[in-house]
Amino acid sequence: MTALQWDQVGDRRYESGVDRGVLYLRDQPGVPWNGLVSVTETLEREVKSYFLDGIKYLDHQVPGSYAAKLGAYTYPDELEALLGNTQITPGLYMHDQPTGLFSLSYRTMEGNDLEGSEANYKIHLVYNILAIPTSAAFNSLSGSPSVALFEWNLSGTPTQLFGIRPTSHISLNSRELRPGLLAEIEGILYGTNGDPDADPVIEPTEPRIPNIVTLLTTSVVAP
Repeated sequence: MTALQWDQVGDRRYESGVDRGVLYLRDQPGVPWNGLVSVTETLEREVKSYFLDGIKYLDHQVPGSYAAKLGAYTYPDELEALLGNTQITPGLYMHDQPTGLFSLSYRTMEGNDLEGSEANYKIHLVYNILAIPTSAAFNSLSGSPSVALFEWNLSGTPTQLFGIRPTSHISLNSRELRPGLLAEIEGILYGTNGDPDADPVIEPTEPRIPNIVTLLTTSVVAP
């Protein structure tokens, strides 16, 4: 074992940026979430301390579930019904109606000192989300107009898993995942165009979010 060395070339990593947001509804193809600005993940963890005869003898960390605040300049039309805004006829919406769950994927960038800010990336998959809009302010136009930013508080309902604590949040790291497997998963998440000139013909596929158990099984057993 050699002595520790800090700040080696290629080891200076950082994370910056978010893009490729996709909204997934149940039994429907995914749709792009344009105008995505930020996803602020909240670490809902707490520490429970235990005392015996007035002396602390144990700190136990209690993991939380997925929670985040999402900011965007716009959002897919499909989100309206999930927020409780039901369309009765084209252009006519009834607000304060029952809400719905959806799933979401987005990509965060990972840079380093050799390849810049887009050297690698992480794809985040979040299942069973409930979105609560924050207050929205609409101001009169002025000499310095600004664009309204929409924000939602996101809460994920964990999926029951065997041998793993239930979770609704999975991430895929391009720096570590096998390239062929990563490309296969991205083809599922974003869809494919197909190739009509191929022999045999390659049919296009619609974007969808894979079942969380199937995704874990595929990733673990893949060569």
